[in-house]
Amino acid sequence: MAVRDVVVFNYMILPLFVGRPSSVGAVNEAMNRDKLIMLVAQKDAAVDEPEIKDIYRVGMVCMVMRTLKLPDGRLKVLVQAVNKARIVDFAQETPFLLADVEVLHDQEIPEIDVEVEALMRNVREQTEKILALKGIMSSDLMVILNNVEEPGRLADLVVSNLQLKVAESQSVLEILDPLARLRKVADFLQKEMEVSTVQARIQSEAKEEMGRSQREYYLREQLQALKKELGDIDERSQELDELRDKFNKTRMPPEVKKEGLKQLKRLEMMHPDASEAAIIRTYLDWLLDVPWRKASKDRLDLKVARQVLDEDHYGLEKVKERILEYLAVRKLNKSSKGPILCFVGPPGVGKTSLGQSIARALGRKFHRISLGGMRDEAEIRGHRRTYIGAMPGRIIQGLKTVEVNNPVFMMDEIDKVGSDYRGDPSSALLEVLDPAQNTSFSDHYLNLPCDLSNVMFITTANLTDTIPAPLLDRMEVIRLAGYTQEEKVEIAKRYLVPRQIKENGLKSGQIHFEDGAIVRLITHYTREAGLRNLEREIGALCRKVARKVAEGGKGPYKITGRTMEKYLGPPKHLPEAENEQIDQPGMATGLAWTEVGGEILYVEVSIMKGRGNLTLTGQLGEVMKESAQAALSFCRSRLKDLKLKESYFDGVDIHVHVPAGAIPKDGPSAGVTMATALYSALHKKVVRSDVAMTGEITLRGRVLPIGGLKEKALAALRAGITTVIIPEHNKKDLEEIPKDLRSKITFVPVRSMDDILKIIFR
Repeated sequence: MAVRDVVVFNYMILPLFVGRPSSVGAVNEAMNRDKLIMLVAQKDAAVDEPEIKDIYRVGMVCMVMRTLKLPDGRLKVLVQAVNKARIVDFAQETPFLLADVEVLHDQEIPEIDVEVEALMRNVREQTEKILALKGIMSSDLMVILNNVEEPGRLADLVVSNLQLKVAESQSVLEILDPLARLRKVADFLQKEMEVSTVQARIQSEAKEEMGRSQREYYLREQLQALKKELGDIDERSQELDELRDKFNKTRMPPEVKKEGLKQLKRLEMMHPDASEAAIIRTYLDWLLDVPWRKASKDRLDLKVARQVLDEDHYGLEKVKERILEYLAVRKLNKSSKGPILCFVGPPGVGKTSLGQSIARALGRKFHRISLGGMRDEAEIRGHRRTYIGAMPGRIIQGLKTVEVNNPVFMMDEIDKVGSDYRGDPSSALLEVLDPAQNTSFSDHYLNLPCDLSNVMFITTANLTDTIPAPLLDRMEVIRLAGYTQEEKVEIAKRYLVPRQIKENGLKSGQIHFEDGAIVRLITHYTREAGLRNLEREIGALCRKVARKVAEGGKGPYKITGRTMEKYLGPPKHLPEAENEQIDQPGMATGLAWTEVGGEILYVEVSIMKGRGNLTLTGQLGEVMKESAQAALSFCRSRLKDLKLKESYFDGVDIHVHVPAGAIPKDGPSAGVTMATALYSALHKKVVRSDVAMTGEITLRGRVLPIGGLKEKALAALRAGITTVIIPEHNKKDLEEIPKDLRSKITFVPVRSMDDILKIIFR
């Protein structure tokens, strides 16, 4: 009969529960014959129906002392080992095993010498120590051990009480030399002694350190085991299994999956109420939520893209051409790393909405990140997980929101990023925006490389002066100067008016804007490069009409030039009146560029009796003060042309003033305007009111180039100016100005102040 997990040794008495049909048959046959049965160990305890190849050949012939039939059909058998034997041959396999056996006898020992006695004493002492460490010390067992004088029997007795593997016990059983068998048992005792010592030390330390939380954990684990036995659902185990399935099914880089499974294993070994368990659980959720390899399909149809851009934006031809070029390159080379576009322009010209149109044209998800006022580097790179409330940076959060790894990221107000003791976000943006580095962007929270090369980054700024040079170097700047009056009228009719009618709860038949009303709204109520104030004024008109409709009015209500003053009050800007201001010598009109677009800049010069002092007022910056000094030096060099005496400037004070003194002014393009106003005051001639000018001046009267020509031209057009004097070197910039704008303004390139003086006087 084959037995599991036990090797029977000589003189052993042990109870067995017999349930296999073959084993029951073998016991019954033994009871019918001489009550002798041979017990042999199975090589693999997991085999339910062992065959001849699954059992060892050496076993123990036992006497069946007692049998008891149980209600479930099994037998309870008490057997005593009689003799060691080896199976010679099998005579029968079914219904039970029947074999010819050969009785094995131990080899004889000549005499027990000192060495054998020492070996036996060592075995007894080692056994006593092991039993004491395990806490199963028995006085009866020790009496038996001390009374056994035969080495072979002592070896069998000790090994039968050790918790050895079946293969190890079987190897002891098959040794016929008693001394060799005892030495092998001594070796096992030595190993067992080391293991038991370490085990006892661990148990002692664990018992000493076990506090309330350990006891709770132990009890909780017992409770979970009981629930499992009762069939109750273990929610935590089920949740951990679901997490493991998600990691195995989600497409992610191997290093991410490896880290996730490692942290999941830590979570399984941790108490659910531990503080770190919640941190690891949140971290695993972030790893699963980041779209590592999930991407949307690009729509690379240039005709559709052109149609989308034209639907969303009027004008901006150069910007649209650049976007279509990007799509064309992407269509021909899908692995190309796209540039970082930076839209620079005054507020309200459509920089952010242009990014939304690009995303719609590409068929990509769109996400906007506002960088204005950002001072903490962790906003970009995330926080370390060691901090309480740590979370990833805005980049990883954005990827989680859009659920794809190739969205369009609009990063607004990149020129307003600050820095303080918490780090420099602009330096962190270098890694994000650089196509050569962002393939392995590392967020401090995830601490794993994330590929951002598929993301299309678009940034916006009002001006490039405050953008750090290394960051600006990685971006392609596209300037959006502003809109002409005709473009504003068309945009208002196509987009602004329908949107405000809808937002204010009106229907298209209840309110009607005439073209003349929109023009008057642009010229008399707003003065801007963009469209925000225009949309606000249109919204104000819609609200006035909405109130009338809500009070029972039927309409339709027409918005004309006359009704506009009734709703909005008197005009806020009067361009005609401003042009009439230049009616005496010492005044000139200049053009300035600001971060909100182009502006008209008036310069006034007054000459009085004095001692040769120069006074500058109007909140002028250092550059404009130097321009005034250069203009004065130029005029002093032209005393003959002005028909003035050499000592003229010693007896007068000159006061240069730029109105709107509460507004700080600075820049290199007001030199010619100051020189013109000063020359006009000295020459006592009035400058033409329909002429504006821009450019820097040198001591010898040369006119140097400037920037922002389109913005300045738009400002001149808003003020009704028809002639603009520009530096000769800026002729190349005229190509960027729309044709309809060039047709309304005469641009006069000049090289020196002499050219300007021929034009400006009436």
